[in-house]
Amino acid sequence: MADDDPKTTVLETAKREKVQFVQIMFMDLVGFVKTVTIPISKLERAFEEGVVFDGSSVVGYATIEESDMRAHPVPETFQVFPWTSGDLKTAGIVCNVYDSKGNRFAGDPRYILDRVIKRARDLGYVPHTGPEYEFFLFKIGPDGRPTNVPSDNGRYFEQLPGDAGEVVRKQSAFYGNLMGFDVEATHHEVAPGQHELDLRYADAMTSADRVLYLKHLIRTVALEHGLHATFMPKPIFGVNGTGMHVHQSLITPDGENAFFEPTAKWEMSELMLHYLAGILAHAREDCAVVASWVNSYKRLVPGYEAPVYISWANKNRSAMVRIPQGRGMRTRMEVRNPDSAGNPYLQYAVMIAAGLAGIQKKLDPPEPVETDIYALTAAERKKLGIDSLPGNLEEALNEFEKSELMRETLGSHIFPHWLYIKRKEWDDYRVHVTDYELEKYLPIL
Repeated sequence: MADDDPKTTVLETAKREKVQFVQIMFMDLVGFVKTVTIPISKLERAFEEGVVFDGSSVVGYATIEESDMRAHPVPETFQVFPWTSGDLKTAGIVCNVYDSKGNRFAGDPRYILDRVIKRARDLGYVPHTGPEYEFFLFKIGPDGRPTNVPSDNGRYFEQLPGDAGEVVRKQSAFYGNLMGFDVEATHHEVAPGQHELDLRYADAMTSADRVLYLKHLIRTVALEHGLHATFMPKPIFGVNGTGMHVHQSLITPDGENAFFEPTAKWEMSELMLHYLAGILAHAREDCAVVASWVNSYKRLVPGYEAPVYISWANKNRSAMVRIPQGRGMRTRMEVRNPDSAGNPYLQYAVMIAAGLAGIQKKLDPPEPVETDIYALTAAERKKLGIDSLPGNLEEALNEFEKSELMRETLGSHIFPHWLYIKRKEWDDYRVHVTDYELEKYLPIL
């Protein structure tokens, strides 16, 4: 290995930090973090040969007939877990997945994002993203199972005493910054027990890798303080749900923000307007990926600050896409319908692909809507040309299935697997008899 080889740097760091174990990490299709743990003595071999695992046991990966997979660690993603120590000092490393023939596996979500990023680079741009990562903290019941009882009764931006939830949020931010994630701010969100960590923008792959780590980090810290962290979009009826607003921009090879144009209207470049138009034009098609669970559509309803209508605005927070204040390098758009329960690699991939399609087709967005869209009548929305996001997962999947852009972006492996997995989820939900039905109908029917 050459002295400047990143693998050498990782091995030296692991030795210096006295790391004992390494978690080989990747994601299944729907967004769950998967891990194979190896002793530090096996890391060098893992760099050379990868780590074998059974792909047929990972949702959406492979059948029994084609199950042999290899996870190849990506050195730049190596992170020492600051919450571990001593004989159990552990690090994580994100992997690319390869098939038995040594090719990048077409069902690896990280590979899908890789392909979209390459498409953007071929156009001369590097996609950057920054997530606002929301989650709930709930109490754990006497049986050890999580409840949906919030850890506090706080409200938006509220200063609380040093309760367990406050400590979990701050500790998560502290660890995140030790891992180089550049947490810009944390705060209590609108609902009881709801919190948010805001990460500074980074290139889209780095940003997605950080979300993978956050899913593990936040839950680990919460459990250490006797709480359960969940990214479920709508765990409590009648309060705001949990989202993952994603700030997006395109950066040129020389480090300039391609979305900024000081002489243009709103100081937004023509390229940014095309990208914005693509995001809006394909919003119904990619919704099954950015809001991918049955429960996601309990969040995307009027009255709880979540987007329902496909529109954009500079100030109006009822729009699906908002253009935050700040220009120059801070020029960006905030896409507000994704949630933190999804797969960040696929969420980023389909949104960026939609934006790039807008650029390539030179699409123009409609005028911004700065009035409260929730207050408009259906006729008024129709007159303004404001369409709605899908109302449930089935509707979203029907739009997804018709989309050539989604088929092209996700590829011949993931596209049909996604439809199969998510239609099964919808069917399981559709036939389930809920507490609501029993409470409402059993006494009267």
